[in-house]
Amino acid sequence: MIPSIEDIKQAVQRVKPYVHNTPVMKSSTVNLRCDAKVFFKCENFQRMGAFKMRGATNAILQLTEEERSKGVVTHSSGNFAQALALASRLLDTKAYIVMPDSAPDIKAEAVKDYGAEVILCAPNLASREKTSEEIQQKTGATFIHPSNDMQVIIGQGTAAWELIKEVKDLDVILTPVGGGGLIAGTAIAAHYLLPNTQIIGGEPFGADDAYWSLETGIIQPSINPVTIADGLKTQLGDQNFPIIQKHVSKIIRVEESEIIEAMRYIWERMKIIIEPSSAVAVAALFRNKDEFKNRNVGVIISGGNVDLRNLPF
Repeated sequence: MIPSIEDIKQAVQRVKPYVHNTPVMKSSTVNLRCDAKVFFKCENFQRMGAFKMRGATNAILQLTEEERSKGVVTHSSGNFAQALALASRLLDTKAYIVMPDSAPDIKAEAVKDYGAEVILCAPNLASREKTSEEIQQKTGATFIHPSNDMQVIIGQGTAAWELIKEVKDLDVILTPVGGGGLIAGTAIAAHYLLPNTQIIGGEPFGADDAYWSLETGIIQPSINPVTIADGLKTQLGDQNFPIIQKHVSKIIRVEESEIIEAMRYIWERMKIIIEPSSAVAVAALFRNKDEFKNRNVGVIISGGNVDLRNLPF
């Protein structure tokens, strides 16, 4: 069941004290390259550096006082780990974050810095899920999925809500697609505010499970994804896929070289740091620029958490 307009309106108000209303930026250079008006919703300036702060905050705020007193648990090696850790600290809740032992030390340290307890496990989904279940049983903590949780999805949609309220007239909104929480939340917001707006996803060829899920009508597993866009190596879930099926027009796949070129282009021309996963949506815009000619295009820049010691350029 797709959430109501009241659900997302309430989420906008609920998260407002805890998240930034991030800037919408424009670039005449990008506009000239695409022959379009492009509006970037810069979630790279969000607290902890990514849109996932929105969904994590909304999900925790929807728990009862008793549930919050026992804490929350998730499994993530990326931005959601940091988002849930920071949101938990702000809301005085204990966070348990299950991370694969292959995750870079810098990510685990960042999660610990936000006050969460990090539990390492083997680098596979079965181990992550098993470890999370053990923590739930031991502590009574509530499990919050990074992308396949309706309160997380609604929370992520608040970024698009802000974008539409500021720009007001968008023909298209582009987002990257990983676990599906961002694009599903974006689709919900646009459905109520701008029902004629096209929602389009960007996805790497090396991790194109969402593309094939939409093509086949069945959620396709993400098997051995290979891409620099490490935030997009997850797969869709039963909560977000029905929304994506109904409200997402298409998914544009991009090459690794296009992701790197788009990332570098935004760094150099707009002077802002975006991570590879964010660059996937920009790469989709550049790849299919003829499709967007003379249109108003919103692009959700999903995050800016980059290991500066390991840049692809």
